[in-house]
Amino acid sequence: MNSNIILIGMPASGKSTAGVILAKVLGKKFVDTDLYIQDRENKLLRDIIKEKGLSGFLSIEEDVLSSLDETNAVIATGGSAVYSVEGMNHLKRIGKVVYLKVGKEELFKRLKNIRERGVVLRDGETLEEMYDERCRLYEMYADVVVKEDGSSIEETVERIADELNAS
Repeated sequence: MNSNIILIGMPASGKSTAGVILAKVLGKKFVDTDLYIQDRENKLLRDIIKEKGLSGFLSIEEDVLSSLDETNAVIATGGSAVYSVEGMNHLKRIGKVVYLKVGKEELFKRLKNIRERGVVLRDGETLEEMYDERCRLYEMYADVVVKEDGSSIEETVERIADELNAS
C-alpha cells in the first residue's frame, strides 16, 4: 500500500496549510500540485487560466495529476482536481484521498478575491453553483471526510491523522 495522503477540497479549505503541517507531523514530503503546475508552466495559476482558458488549464492539471509519481508524501491538490476523472483515479491508486470539508458559509468568508487566487470558475457560474457541484465530486472520490468548520488548523491536522488511523 502506498503511503501517500492526498488532500482534496474547495479552494481556501486549507489543503496546503494543513498539508505542510501534516507532512511534518508524519515525517512525509509535501507536494502542492498548484505550485507544481505554476513551476512547470512558469506562470501564476490565474495567468494560465487567462491565457489558456479553463479547458486549457484543466488539461494541464489533469496531465500533472495523472503523472504524479510520489511515495511517502502529503499531496495537496487544487480545488478543481476533481474535474479530472483520470487524475483522480490515479491519485486514488497511489494513496488515500482525504476530503477537507468546509461549510458553505465558512468557505464564502474565506474566499476573498477568487479570481486572483486562480480559482476555476466557469463563466456565469456562481460560487454557490461551484460549491454544490464540487461537493458531490469530493464526496465521490474521498476515502475519508474531515469536517473543518470551527476547527483550528492544528485540530484539522489532528482529525486527519485520527481518521486515517481509523480507516
